[in-house]
Parts: sequence; structure tokens; C-alpha cells
Amino acid sequence: MTSRAGFLASGAAFLTVTAGPFGASGGAIGAAAAEPSATSNLGSWLRVGRDGVVEIYTGKVEIGMGVITGLTQIVADELDVTMQQIRTIAGDTALTPDQGGVGGSTSTEQGAFPLRNAAAEARRLLLGAASAQLNVPVDQLFVADGVVHDRLNPRTAVPYGALVDALAAAPPLRASGEGFRQNVEGVAKPKPRAAYRLVGRPVPRIDVAPKTYGTFRYVVDVRVPGMRHGRVVRPPSAGARLLSVDPLPAHAFGDAQLVRIGDFLGVVASREWDAIRAARAVNARWNGPPAPFPAMAALPEAMWAAPAASRDKVIANGDLATAFAGADVVEAQYAWPFQAHATMGPGCAVADVRRDGSAVVWCGGQKPFALQEGIADLLGVALDKVRVTFVEDAGSYGRGGFDDTAADAVLLSRAAGKPVRVMSTRSDATQWGPKAPAIVGRLRGAVRDGKIAALDATMRAFNGGEISSHPDSAGNFIGGQLAGHANTKPRTEYTVYGANSAAYAIPALHAVAELVAPLVPNRSPLRTTHMRDPEGPGTTFIIESFIDELAFKAGADPLAFRIAHLDDPRHVNVLRKAGAAAGWEPRAQRRDKAAGIAHGRGIAFATRGKTVVATVAEAAVDTATGKVRVTRLTCVHDCGFIVNPRSLRGTIEANLMQSMSRALFEEVRFDASTVLSRDWASYPVLRTPDLPDRVDVVLVEHADLPSYG
Repeated sequence: MTSRAGFLASGAAFLTVTAGPFGASGGAIGAAAAEPSATSNLGSWLRVGRDGVVEIYTGKVEIGMGVITGLTQIVADELDVTMQQIRTIAGDTALTPDQGGVGGSTSTEQGAFPLRNAAAEARRLLLGAASAQLNVPVDQLFVADGVVHDRLNPRTAVPYGALVDALAAAPPLRASGEGFRQNVEGVAKPKPRAAYRLVGRPVPRIDVAPKTYGTFRYVVDVRVPGMRHGRVVRPPSAGARLLSVDPLPAHAFGDAQLVRIGDFLGVVASREWDAIRAARAVNARWNGPPAPFPAMAALPEAMWAAPAASRDKVIANGDLATAFAGADVVEAQYAWPFQAHATMGPGCAVADVRRDGSAVVWCGGQKPFALQEGIADLLGVALDKVRVTFVEDAGSYGRGGFDDTAADAVLLSRAAGKPVRVMSTRSDATQWGPKAPAIVGRLRGAVRDGKIAALDATMRAFNGGEISSHPDSAGNFIGGQLAGHANTKPRTEYTVYGANSAAYAIPALHAVAELVAPLVPNRSPLRTTHMRDPEGPGTTFIIESFIDELAFKAGADPLAFRIAHLDDPRHVNVLRKAGAAAGWEPRAQRRDKAAGIAHGRGIAFATRGKTVVATVAEAAVDTATGKVRVTRLTCVHDCGFIVNPRSLRGTIEANLMQSMSRALFEEVRFDASTVLSRDWASYPVLRTPDLPDRVDVVLVEHADLPSYG
């Protein structure tokens, strides 16, 4: 089997491999070993060994949501093998197809298609070979656990492992699309869903047991011969330039050596503790721009005062002036703060930059092929000189900073001439990690006859793509920027009404999305990028809050008011189910006068792509202190066909907790020159005592629809 076999079963079995970085297959049979771009080759997606073990190759990776388990279920059902017979190789730029990595929760929605089709084609070829060998018509055969049987004489059987030569002559697959939308199709058609026995069932995640028992191997466990340890020293303020740095005292920290590349500063040592101590002891002098940030409390005003860097996504229909005339008018302003990824583990990466210019990188970033491009650009080498292998880190929802850690390791490895492991600190991740964009909104609405007659909304935000979600250029990394590379590939992402929030049926609508220029355009701890639907939470907070204001003005129940402004049956169904599951009562509120506690409810509605979500929160508010405690959350979730309800439910529950944390606790603190949030004390998040007493998740199943993100 391939040298990366057992990737998931052991967590990262390949960590012990010390052969060349571009090792070939060692016995799995499929089409001849192909470059990842040769996606028409069946062997690029699926191979079967003579021992009957199935290897699947995917550009999708596991970042904590059970994606690999779901893909394994699909392939197991198509091939009629057990999940234990499948080994997954994920996110290795030398071995797997480039499917864009993970983003937008589309790994099942889009990423499953090629594997499903490849498995169906492999089954067709294997059954054809079995038919010839057993002299039995194909329609008289059935497969159980990877063994082909004659229905009329079940003892006449042949295992897949004895038929794998048929896969070597597999005809080319029809390839279409690229990246996230890449797909392949063969002659065979996948099974109807009714024939599935694993898909749709709450199968336990295959990575939970090794993680629970401590045998799973994360990126922090990667060890490479001759490896050294690195630490980075970030500037004291945004935009600062390194003027000078004193040499490290000889032998004071073992063999620690200082690395300086422009304004990038770090240390490398044989012992990790020596690297830590040396980084703390570095004496550097910096020169930063005076007070580049506004006062934290004045951020919304500063965002409105700044000229719009760009304006787009203008939605206009109906006559606003006529709609507002004589109507009840509501006006409001809202603000959503910068927020940090603050991943549970701060991130780790290992890089081995070699004398011939090639490099091997182990990283938990969720887009390995884009990272390969970025590292090649950072090193100034051809793309095929760089190999990136995904190894799971602490979970990632966008650009959590793992790619930055990989770039730091690459810069230090090239300077040291040896493999370097960089274990980020909590301050590295929280203070200097990328941020989710701050957002402000000004809204004006008109209510007539109990319904919304008009909405005029202007949304402003920092660019959710200032640092691209695809780490494909040197200036995309903070280390690259400090080393002198410009950010040449930003993306442009706005806070769009109806896309980053639900779209309600409003007769007269004017919605504008504007971007605010970065406070500091380079080398800033407030640079903004993707974080779990980057503009979505803030935009939804603003729009849904204003819908409540309009409902109040109309004297309407918030749930009924939303339903009255929606046309799609799935949207209406989700809201009604949320009300029923939560026991919603119009305007239900009570006050415990003795305890000074007010109890109330809120509802929010959101759409992302074709997924529909409604959440009801029950909260208790201390009227003396204003402290909020959420006592119950009820979420109704409709994402079409569900591959694994157990994994989906766990993902939704976790997201509810993360969303609650972001709504109640999380806000990046900063002063005039830098970010002050460095740890869990200065960037508080949801703690165990803050958890709701009850969380209910209702999944809406649609066997007739595709799986949506």
C-alpha cells in the first residue's frame, strides 16, 4: 500500500516515514500513479490493495466536523465494504487531488461527488472482473464486505483483492470543474440512496476513539530527523519596523541562534525550552507609526467617518420615498466588533527546507494546495518543489493562523538549513492571529399595516478578504509581510443583505455594502480574513435585530412577523418547527421581582447557500447588573440530505456554543498601536458555567434533496 496508508487509523502514520518527500505508491492498484492534477485517473481518487483494503484520496481534510467519516460512509456504501476496510489519505499535495481544501462547509455538499462516482466506477470494474472469473452474469452477483458472491451459489465468491488488476486498466473518468467544484464521472451511476446502509445513519466518528484514548497523532507530534525548534518575535505595534537587534549571548540559551529577515525576527534552537527562553530575551528596537488605531470605544464612529474604500452589492427595488411616506419609521445603528479565532490550540507546523530548494511542510491549515502555492512564492521556487501534508491541528474555521505558523517555520528552516518545528504561543495566536472583520450598520425601515413597507440599509465592514482565505501568496502570511513581501492577492468580501443574512420579501428595498480600508495596510494584528462565515454572524446580528425592531413597531410577534415576510416553503417550515420545538408563546416574558431577574426569548433566522437555520434563545437577565445567562437554545437545521446525523448534530451543538460565545463574550481589545487581547483573560470566551441548561437540535431531513453546506 501507499506509504501514507493508515493516515486516519493512526492519526498520522506517515510521520515516521523518512524517505524522499515525494514517495510513490507501494502496492495499491488503480490507474498508474498520477499527478494530483490528473483527476481523470481513477487511481487519483481510489485504489484497492491485494489485501482488500481501499484507499481513498481526497483534497478535503478533517478540521473537527466529521467530514472524513461522512466521506468514508459514502465510499463504503458504494463499494459494499466496511468502514474499517477503508484508509483515507487527505490533503497531501503529492498524493491527493486538489479540491480547494475546506471552506464554506462544502466538503460534503461538493467534495463527496468525485469520491462517490469513483467508487461506483471501481465497483463496476471489479464486478465485471468477478463476472469473468466466476463465469456468472453481473446481475447475479452481490457484494458483502468486499467479497463478491454468486446469488444462486453464495459459496462461489471472490474477494476484491483478487480482482484489482481490473482497476489498472480503468478507462479515463470524465473530469469537470476545478477546486471546490471539481468532479469526475465514470460509466457507472452511483447507487440510489435507498440502497445505502451506512449513509444517513448516525455512525460514530472514526477519529473520536483515538482522540479520546490519546493515541491520535496531531501536527504537534510530527518529528523529523535533525529537527530544531523555532519561536517568532512579533513587533510591539502595528506597522512597526525593526531598527536593530542585539546578538544573543553566546551559549546562554544552548545553541540558540537569531534569525532576522527584514522585519521578521525569530530564534532557532535544538531544545524547545532554549528557543522559548531565547525569544523572551531578544532585545530589539522597533520604530512604529504613531497611534495607527482609533480609540477602541470610538471604532464604530471611525468606521463611519472614514471614506468608503469601495462600494458594491447595491440592491434596489421599489420606490423608497413613496413607501416611507406616512408609514411608521424605525431607525437604528448597530456595531459588531473585531473577533479573534483564538483556536483552542495556538497552532503548530514543521518545515524542512532543503539545500536543493525543495521544501516539505506539515501543517493543519485547511487549504493545503493553496498553502503549497504560498510557500513556493515565499521561497521563490517552482510549485513542484514544495510538498504540503495536512496533519490535524486544533480545529480551524477559516484562516485561524495555522498557515502563518507554517510560513514562520519555512522562513526559520531556510535560515537554519535544518527542519524547524514552530509551536505558536497563545499570544501569537490571539494577539497576532488574523481577525474576523468589524461591521457597522445603519438601518431605516417603514412599517405599514403590520408589515415591512421599506428597508434602507447601509452596511460597512473591514474586508473579510483583506487576507485571502486562500494562503496562496507570500504577502498573505504575517511572516511574509514582515520579511518584506507585499499583500498582492487580497479578495473583496462585503456584508451583503440577503447573502450574509436572510432575504425577506420587502416591497421597497435599498441595501448598500461598503468596505472600510484597513487601519494599517501591512504587518497589522488587526488584519481581517475568514472566520466561520466571516461577515455572516455580524450581518445576521444587525439585520435580525432590526427585524425585531420592526416587529415591535408593528405590534407583531417576532416569529409570526418573520414568517409573514418569507415565501420559500423550507424557510417557513424551519421557523414554524423552531417555534413548536421551543414552545414559543407570543411575547412570552416574565419578571422575577424578588430576584431581580427578567426572562425572555429571542429568535433569529439565517440562510447560508441553500441551508436554512432558525434558533430560539431563552435568556435570563439580571436587571441590576445587565448580566445575561442563556438558559436554553433550540435550533432547527435544514441542510438537505443528511449523511451522518450524529456528526451534524455535534457540529451544530458546537457551533451554537461558539456563536453564543461570540455574541456574549468575544471582542478583540486594542489600544492606539496594538492588540491587547493576548490570552483567555484578555480575550474571554464561553466557559463551562456559562453553558445553557438545555440545548435542543432538530434536524429536518430531505431524502429528495442534495446535501447542502
